[in-house]
Amino acid sequence: MRRDIVVVGASAGGLKALQQLVAYLPADLPAAVLVSTHLAPTAPSKVAAVLAKAGPLPAVEAADGVPITPGRIYTAVPDRHLLVDDHDVLRLRRGPRENRVRPAVDALFRSAARWCGPRVTGVVLSGSLDDGAAGLAAIVECGGTALVQDPGDAMFDGMPRAALRAVPDATVRPAAQLARAIIEGAGRPVRPTATGPAEALIWETDMVRESLSKVPQAGAPVGLGCPECKGGMNAVASGNAVHYVCHTGHSYSPESFVAASNEGIEAALWTALSAMQEKAMVLAQVAEQAARAGDELARRRYEASAAEVTQAAEALRRHFITGVPADRAEA
Repeated sequence: MRRDIVVVGASAGGLKALQQLVAYLPADLPAAVLVSTHLAPTAPSKVAAVLAKAGPLPAVEAADGVPITPGRIYTAVPDRHLLVDDHDVLRLRRGPRENRVRPAVDALFRSAARWCGPRVTGVVLSGSLDDGAAGLAAIVECGGTALVQDPGDAMFDGMPRAALRAVPDATVRPAAQLARAIIEGAGRPVRPTATGPAEALIWETDMVRESLSKVPQAGAPVGLGCPECKGGMNAVASGNAVHYVCHTGHSYSPESFVAASNEGIEAALWTALSAMQEKAMVLAQVAEQAARAGDELARRRYEASAAEVTQAAEALRRHFITGVPADRAEA
């Protein structure tokens, strides 16, 4: 058994870091490099074409069922998780989104940790938020090694910093120097771990492969609802990292959960604003009907209610547009 699987995760600013990294990887690298980046679900990816020109290693888009071959770079494709399966085969799956994205870095890292264990080198590059942190911790727990781009070298330091919180002992280098660390480890003999993957890791990798798991759901219940399907969530620990997963397999790191919750809150507030405006319109119409009927008391009551709702709606809209809290909007 040798260290022959390199999994790399990147997001915002990551393409430049990837180019710097692969530029120094030799054509005879005794390991395969699997790259997962956050991609728009409907636009073609140019990552493979860019990396093929950046260094001597051939780079291709991953295809489902393809055996992993050393000396090649395989890149994720839009709207599919790039996974490692047993028998060193690549899988593309439209499983539950993780950290609001598909492909997700954590999905690739966890699958590599489960099936390849100490053979894996995990690499986290530039990106926002914290995708990849829990997956990198899973790789280390299964005997693999961790490399992280120096946050000061990253265009966006969110992912590198989160990875280092999860795996403080990871090797830290600028992107261009991470290649040397990969080369030094590639092809070296490694020993199998004494224990197999944890049940939590088995459950999560089963779910992302779109198959129901035979082991219990990962983690312990927490008082959170899944931002995507509204199901109950469990907290799962991987080393120093904690993430949340629902019973259908949607997975969220803490920062991605907060980001998704913020989106949900904003959507709910816009819905409330719309309802308030509709209520004010109906109250104004009822006031007009009361005036035509000669009911002056009812007219004044409905007009006052309409004015009150309109004032509240204007304060809420002002807060959305200017960012000024409603209680200070008139200051």
